[in-house]
Amino acid sequence: VQLQASGGGLVQAGGSLRLTCAASGRTFNSYIMGWFRQAPGKEREFVAAINRNGVNTKYDDSVKGRFTISRDNAKNTVYLQMNSLKAEDTAVYYCAVNSGSYYYIGTSEGSYDYWGQGTQVTVSS
Repeated sequence: VQLQASGGGLVQAGGSLRLTCAASGRTFNSYIMGWFRQAPGKEREFVAAINRNGVNTKYDDSVKGRFTISRDNAKNTVYLQMNSLKAEDTAVYYCAVNSGSYYYIGTSEGSYDYWGQGTQVTVSS
């Protein structure tokens, strides 16, 4: 599986961005998809994830109510809509595939076995 993340950029606090992650392969709808982020000097952390059919989602408390994860299985794409951005959202954002779980949406890095290259999101205050 190959993942290509895009959509990052520089935005003012309170603004919005939509990240896109395009996946290769014909079994995209078999995978749980996740977004993680890594700020300078910090470990990579879970942001959001979505199950195979897009019905169930999970969010870190820090982004609940502001970020929305969604997917389009026909386009092999997962999205992260980020609203009301804060300076503390500044990080490199990564999309990832959990190919081993059928139902459970994991939040640890170890639950995900394929990773994209990351896209930089910078929020100015």
